[in-house]
Amino acid sequence: MTPGVGPLGATPGADHSTDPYLPAHGNGGYRVLHYDLDLDYRVTTNRLAGKAVVTARAVQSLSRFSLDLGTFRVQGVRVDGRSAKFTHRAGKLRIKPERPVAYGTTFTIDVRYAGTPVPVSGRWGDIGWDELTDGALVASQPNGAPSWFPCDDRPGAKATFLVTLTAPAPYTVVVTGDLVAQRRGSGTRTWVYERNEPTAPYLMSVQIGRYDLVDLGANQRAAVPHRLRAVFAHDFGRQGQMMTVLERLLGPYPFREYVVVVTDDDLDDPIEAQGMAVFGRNHLDGRRTHERLAAHELAHQWFGNSLTVADWRQIWLNEGFATYAEWLWSAESGGPSADVHAARWHAHLATLPRRVVIADPGVDRMFDPTVYKRGALTLHALRTKVGDATFFALLRSWVAEHRHGTVTTDDFREHARRFAPVDGLLTAWLDRPELPALPVFGL
Repeated sequence: MTPGVGPLGATPGADHSTDPYLPAHGNGGYRVLHYDLDLDYRVTTNRLAGKAVVTARAVQSLSRFSLDLGTFRVQGVRVDGRSAKFTHRAGKLRIKPERPVAYGTTFTIDVRYAGTPVPVSGRWGDIGWDELTDGALVASQPNGAPSWFPCDDRPGAKATFLVTLTAPAPYTVVVTGDLVAQRRGSGTRTWVYERNEPTAPYLMSVQIGRYDLVDLGANQRAAVPHRLRAVFAHDFGRQGQMMTVLERLLGPYPFREYVVVVTDDDLDDPIEAQGMAVFGRNHLDGRRTHERLAAHELAHQWFGNSLTVADWRQIWLNEGFATYAEWLWSAESGGPSADVHAARWHAHLATLPRRVVIADPGVDRMFDPTVYKRGALTLHALRTKVGDATFFALLRSWVAEHRHGTVTTDDFREHARRFAPVDGLLTAWLDRPELPALPVFGL
């Protein structure tokens, strides 16, 4: 074997993830700067044809590299305009360019592909591009992005996007990003969306359905089936107030707009995307039963989307913070206070036989409710210890200083210690399986 070259001449590390929880997703050797996706989708046959131009920078010399891509037929690959050899199996598109890519070089990868998009199946069910009764949705957390485009599928691998999608004319297409153009064809409409903020592949989403577009005021809008508009207007009637509250507590909303999509199908859970949240029709009941979920998904725009975890070990930084935002909204909107929520959930967690280290819960427990609730309890314990003025100053500066970046638990520890000596508290709550007692204010 040639020194410094792996099997089949592969560049060492060029097709391996750095995420310990999902080692099959993500790639090494380069950093994606931009995705330009030109897609054509036929609803009745569930067929997607795509051209992806990926602009990347080599962080080592590359004789080969890879992208994550699902079960499509790859029709051709070009690197810097030259045809490249490739293999595609088991979710990896492995590419050998005609000429090696030198360290530090910015290069383009042009991939043409087509087929039936299917979600990625795994321990969390089917993730990614999925058919609706009449349309399609994309919900990619944590590993569904390759179900519709070739990518470096890691949460910390953020890039900008331009997405052009052509679909049958009766359908509305909503993509995470700012709508910059729309044109009509023969029985089709083409929608062009631009996402200029650095975005993780899993946070890119496409929603296709027979939707009415509803203005929610300020920087918010919704895509809702016509028959659900009245019940939506009631259940999301406080959306503007919710945005105002979270901006006051967390800092300015980090994107140009926020889009709520309600599908005409049931969904197990709502899901966030960059500048978007997707709900099922079952989350509307005319009684605002699921309003806490609306607060949770809106909070993810700060925690998870603007501030994105470097890898999936850090998931409490998404889910614990969004859960705590539910409690903050409850208190602000006339419901139980955060103290009441914290006491209730602490009592419940104390009855559970299994414990979890939320700073590193393990892949099997990434989405365990304990991570969500104990993560929120960690923040409440911190707030109780340092007081409201210090806590919310800490939170707002955390959001501002890491805007559109990637974060880790150690980053949060370092940030918190600038405001108060809380290393012991964070160690107890984040690194040890035993459930600590809730602290008393000021002690």
